[in-house]
Amino acid sequence: MPDVGSAADAGETFRRAIEALNSPSLRSEITVREIPAPARLAPHTAAVSAQVTVHGEEIAWGRLIVLYDPEGTREWPGPFRVVCQINSELESDIATDPLLGRVAWSWLTDALTACGASHHTLSGTVTRATTEGFGTKAGEGSTTEVEMRASWTPEEDDLLPHSAAWQTLLAAAAGLPPADVVDIARQRSRP
Repeated sequence: MPDVGSAADAGETFRRAIEALNSPSLRSEITVREIPAPARLAPHTAAVSAQVTVHGEEIAWGRLIVLYDPEGTREWPGPFRVVCQINSELESDIATDPLLGRVAWSWLTDALTACGASHHTLSGTVTRATTEGFGTKAGEGSTTEVEMRASWTPEEDDLLPHSAAWQTLLAAAAGLPPADVVDIARQRSRP
């Protein structure tokens, strides 16, 4: 089970919700592992990280954090808030595209829709950063990375579709071809 700190007193709703974080990866290229959750963002938290590896090379990584406040004392509308971050290196021709931000944001919205992750109050940012080497690093060339940070409020306690959407977003950011991830997520969520 992910590191949830006070999960013992969080109640059954939170414990059931974070079971989605323990589900197997939806793709063989994605490795998910539990990480310590930030403690001060909500009374109950859980977190996982993932990396996308192709041919032994890490090409994208991300984090998914679940925040839970059963008393509703936080500023988000609902007991749960899902927060994600993804980072991926880009090819130079894609990195200069002025529509990159909109395209990257569509990866998230498309993934949420495709995985049936009903939500509201979606917000976030897309950042592109170019790194150039100088001096002894001049020969390394330049790289561009896209970073997305987003959060949303799930409309249900079943977070499996949200975890699947995050993994689908990671795959899209890594440039992996579409897979039957959506079908897998839907099959897992069926009783």
